[in-house]
Amino acid sequence: MILVVGATGMVGGEICRLLAIDGQPVHALVRKSSDAHKVQHLHDIGIPTVEGDVREKSSLAQAMEYVTEVIATVSAMPFSYIAGENDIDAVDCHGMINLIDAAKEAHARKFIYTSFSGHLDIECPLRNAKRTVEKYLQESGLHYTILRPSCFMEVWLSPAVGFDTEHGQAQIYGSGENPISYISYKDVARFAVESLHNPAATDKILELGGPQALSQLEAVKIFESALGRKMKITHVTKQTLEHQRDEASDPMQESFSSLMLCVANGDPIDMTPIRNDFPFHLTSVKEYAQHMPH
Repeated sequence: MILVVGATGMVGGEICRLLAIDGQPVHALVRKSSDAHKVQHLHDIGIPTVEGDVREKSSLAQAMEYVTEVIATVSAMPFSYIAGENDIDAVDCHGMINLIDAAKEAHARKFIYTSFSGHLDIECPLRNAKRTVEKYLQESGLHYTILRPSCFMEVWLSPAVGFDTEHGQAQIYGSGENPISYISYKDVARFAVESLHNPAATDKILELGGPQALSQLEAVKIFESALGRKMKITHVTKQTLEHQRDEASDPMQESFSSLMLCVANGDPIDMTPIRNDFPFHLTSVKEYAQHMPH
């Protein structure tokens, strides 16, 4: 039995969809407070749910019954963040540690954890939580796969961060000239599912990117070609981002500003070696751009 934790999120939901198509035995951990429409969608695609909360270790024991593999994508960042209640420390750090402990106590065989790229490594609360959990998982005695995806194109090339194709505006972090291996969240989900049974993923850290590394400015040109019109570019300097990080009022804002700095610095990932072991099609920025609103 596979337990997906983070199933109402973007990556976790896609993982559930893929597992349902494959007909694999799976259920999803949800909270009492989880979005009812998202929970219903899981039921609609044939995914049973079980209640539990990574913040409360005692709530995980029943959810772990008969579980052999855990796939964890849950995070408090950015949409469910509540300071002091549902935050980086409670969910991304201690919540994940609770989940690893529960998996170990249930004698699960494998734990697949979604972190983020090793190059996105400016110190901040989210980065520190991710690296702490990675180390804890590696030392847990469980077989593991740690997925370290680069920037999700659906996030970092979207209106949420100022990349607004509908209104023809692109906010660029730093010079915009450093290459980034933008990856689709759907491909990250595919890597997670493939890692269940692919021996190349056992006890490994997988640095994940898309099929090519592109600068932010190169990505703009791809979107301009797909849209058939120019986009207005504005730059946010690294100095501005550093000031935002230093003046941040909470761990989420500090982490988000730090991630923007990481984007400014770039994150190229050579996918040639890993594609020999995972030979499926990777979504390109060009393919993503062609499906954006014009």
